[in-house]
Amino acid sequence: MNIDYLRLFVRVAHLSNITKAGAEFGLSSTVASTHLSKLEASLNVRLLHRTTRKVTLTDEGTILFHQAEDIISAIDHAKSTVGGGVPKPIGTLRVTAPSSFGRKHLMPYLNEFMAKYPDLVVEFHLSDSIVDVIEGGFDIAIRDAPLKSSSLVAKKLAVDKRIICASPQYLKTHGTPLTPEALKAHQCINLFGNEHWVFQGKQENIHVKTSGSFKTNDGEAVLKACINGLGVAMTATWIAHEELSKSSIVQILEDYPLVHDAAIWAVYPSTKLLAPKVRAFIDHFAGCYGDPPYWDKLLQGTLREL
Repeated sequence: MNIDYLRLFVRVAHLSNITKAGAEFGLSSTVASTHLSKLEASLNVRLLHRTTRKVTLTDEGTILFHQAEDIISAIDHAKSTVGGGVPKPIGTLRVTAPSSFGRKHLMPYLNEFMAKYPDLVVEFHLSDSIVDVIEGGFDIAIRDAPLKSSSLVAKKLAVDKRIICASPQYLKTHGTPLTPEALKAHQCINLFGNEHWVFQGKQENIHVKTSGSFKTNDGEAVLKACINGLGVAMTATWIAHEELSKSSIVQILEDYPLVHDAAIWAVYPSTKLLAPKVRAFIDHFAGCYGDPPYWDKLLQGTLREL
């Protein structure tokens, strides 16, 4: 397989235009088209649907595209290693992340990341659905749930601290629960499947099956419902730190911390060489968040005062 043809193919896939991609390599559209035909012939598959207006990938082309940048990155890494250089992050970095976390804690640091690595093209897929990293062709997935697949590797970016909160309005009307067991008499706002809360007691863990009249599949909706006085909620400090600092909601049951080992993870396929672009992403964003993460540092003084 000719690596130069493969590089051209990747640019065509990004631009959906052979002429524009060829120009980036100093090639005429005719020569670029010939190179792509040779790549298809070497693989004995059709990679592109070509019309006079646009170029699209075939199913085989899509499969190759999802692997091509890793192949190119591996070759560039090997060249740099042999030559004594430091491999640069290049190509397209495809990241999937929860919508709320992506908006709050990825986007604010994206400008700095892209300025540091100008040869990267970054694609964010923000969704609260758990997508298949390998099938979706993603380089990295941001997760706030334990790793279940042995085909993936997880690197911790930050601790995901969970606390119990309610709005001042709700507590004024319904009273403040002073023990975990007291939650059984309160409206509790939950994500689907997260009704079982476990607290650290003085002697042993305290298990409480909570209930309430409102459930949702969205963490921001849980927070909004809590702010609006619909009940008591378990929330992550990364999503609620601004509302906590403004006292729109307040932490309760501080003497009974939740038992959990949640964290924010950067997950990537174990079968892939850890490409420079993946390492660059992990190092950059872990450095942005800190240990403890900045959102918890901002709350330390606030929570002590409440």
